Amino acid sequence: MKLSPRDADGYFAKPDPGKTGVLIYGGDAMRVSLKRQQLLAALLGPTAEEEMRLARMPGADLRKDPAQLLDAVKAVGFFPGARAVFVEDATDTATPAILAALQDWQPGDAQIVITAGQLKASSKLRKAFEGHTNAYAVGIYDDPPSRQEIERILGENGLQNVPGDSMSSLVDIANDIGPGDFSRMVEKLALYKRGDATPLSLDDIDAVAPQSTEAALDDLLNVVAEGRTQEIGPILRRLQSQGTQAVTLCIGATRHFRQLYTVAAAPGGASQGIAALRPPLYGKRRDRVLRQAQNWGAQKLQSALTLLTDTDLQLRSAGQSAPALALTERALIRLAMLARSR
Repeated sequence: MKLSPRDADGYFAKPDPGKTGVLIYGGDAMRVSLKRQQLLAALLGPTAEEEMRLARMPGADLRKDPAQLLDAVKAVGFFPGARAVFVEDATDTATPAILAALQDWQPGDAQIVITAGQLKASSKLRKAFEGHTNAYAVGIYDDPPSRQEIERILGENGLQNVPGDSMSSLVDIANDIGPGDFSRMVEKLALYKRGDATPLSLDDIDAVAPQSTEAALDDLLNVVAEGRTQEIGPILRRLQSQGTQAVTLCIGATRHFRQLYTVAAAPGGASQGIAALRPPLYGKRRDRVLRQAQNWGAQKLQSALTLLTDTDLQLRSAGQSAPALALTERALIRLAMLARSR
């Protein structure tokens, strides 16, 4: 049977031990692995390895010895509880052995858990699970994690008291980084908050969140918008070492100052302008953008956008002889000085 991504989240959290098996497939091996780990942990419990209730085998081994899968499925365990046989990275060469195990499976046998890469709709392996009345096929796609899934990961790590602004920040981070990195970040966050019963704050998240090129660019733009001229050079060198191009810096600065102008020039004032932003901003980031927009004012922000437009045209000009990064750095310094002017 096919299991939709929405239904799969609930099933992985509470799998049915009476099912024949589950095929989990998808192009992102990390996402597939995380779902398989969640399923096996919920199905077998934390002591499955020690009690020998979980057998593992690479899919490639089934080509040489196809009978080993059925033998493992039928094997009688020494300890009570659900059992499973996990076949990792199954391909078409493993399909005959898996089909035989599905056909001969009986209630009381070990559940068959298969992981595979991206499978076409015509795949025999995929068709076997989709057409089986007591087994599931689940496709794992590169969609951003749902709020429900993020709440599950937080709950598994003991993080329950999460205010709305912190949850929104976690959703943004989960959408930006891979699922494995996000899970590791939440584990670090749980250790960071160990023994601390206060609500999860944005500062807590910032303390453990991975620092990306985008985060460094945000740091640079905030420094410029707040007139901290002396801090521009070090951040700019760091971005340069990460391979960031001058045009990228200019585009990012234009986007930031256009957002500030939208807030400052709102008919009802900056407070209404910040509330009307889409997507909305939360917490400290919202307060910072509002403060910057109010300090600049719409008129000075128009001058800033004109300067950035001229710089962008120079960077894209075929006759430009000055080094691109030096040209951008000069523009950012001029903006920082403009921020401090009255």
